[in-house]
Amino acid sequence: MLSRTDDERYWVLAIDRVNEPPAFYLYDSPGKKLTLLFTSRPELEGKRLAPMHARDITARDGTTLPSYLSLPPDADPDGDGKPTKALPMVLYVHGGPWARDTFGFNPIHQWLANRGLAVLSVNYRGSTGFGKDFINKANWEFAGAMHQDLVDAVDWAIKQGVAQKDKVRIMGGSYGGYATLVGMTFTPDTFACGVDVVGPSNLVTLIESFPAYWQPFLESSWYKRVGNPKLESERKDLLARSPITKVQDIKRPLLIGQGATDPRVTQKESDQIVAAMKARSIPVTYALYPDEGHGFQNPENRISFNSLTENFFSKCLGSAAQPFGQDLTGSSLQVPDGVEHIPGLKEAWNARNK
Repeated sequence: MLSRTDDERYWVLAIDRVNEPPAFYLYDSPGKKLTLLFTSRPELEGKRLAPMHARDITARDGTTLPSYLSLPPDADPDGDGKPTKALPMVLYVHGGPWARDTFGFNPIHQWLANRGLAVLSVNYRGSTGFGKDFINKANWEFAGAMHQDLVDAVDWAIKQGVAQKDKVRIMGGSYGGYATLVGMTFTPDTFACGVDVVGPSNLVTLIESFPAYWQPFLESSWYKRVGNPKLESERKDLLARSPITKVQDIKRPLLIGQGATDPRVTQKESDQIVAAMKARSIPVTYALYPDEGHGFQNPENRISFNSLTENFFSKCLGSAAQPFGQDLTGSSLQVPDGVEHIPGLKEAWNARNK
């Protein structure tokens, strides 16, 4: 229920059936009448969409990780959440980290499942909504137990016959982008490729870039749960947990997306890891959006980056992708590095910039 009148005669309800676009209804309580107001994505009505399956995954220390799995419908004809054969898989990591994934219609899951991929989202320790102990288990565990949870989830998916061991990708934004960079540097053999969106590469420069008015938040969360770069011992620990210190270990393809006006994870976080990779002749594609902040909001920018992502995935794992066509039109996309690493991007880039 979203709202109701003071006399409780009329209620506004949202109904999410997961594999249908969410619908909104007006309920007349005395008349017991339900009237459809609208659906959030009318163009998807009647389409065959992917179900979502809730799964509890056990981490190596016994912690239960509430997780959500989506599979292409054709790969799971009986709908039991187990594909007929193992699939390429995307581990899609939520940001925060003090946030959570939820059960329901998920556009990212639907998009990637449509491309023939299994999609797994994991509420790693530190996610909210599962009690204080679950949050506190993540204290001082950036690139530690928090990342081990993600690796354990990948191992679970492989053992369950969901994922092909050599075709697991990692993708996420903000903390999910950091987790992607950690995956590519700390566990470089686990993931076939990665997509980092506005992810921190250096925890010291990240924390030091936070604005002054964040000081209460820094004291209550970041210093307490992650570390304080003003203290030398903690500064060293923060650097040890930073992907920038392990760039030399990157073995697999990486796509990085960044908003130039991001106040939370500044452009420096992406610039510095791209520069470090270039200095070591490690290929990387860098997508920069001058008019975006912490994540991509402009529809044309979102379309362009999604097109980059699926064509990037197509190259590293052979999954389905729609050709670029006009997907870059109207976007502010700049590609400072690596335009040649994604099939079709150079041609689409040149066509847009004529």
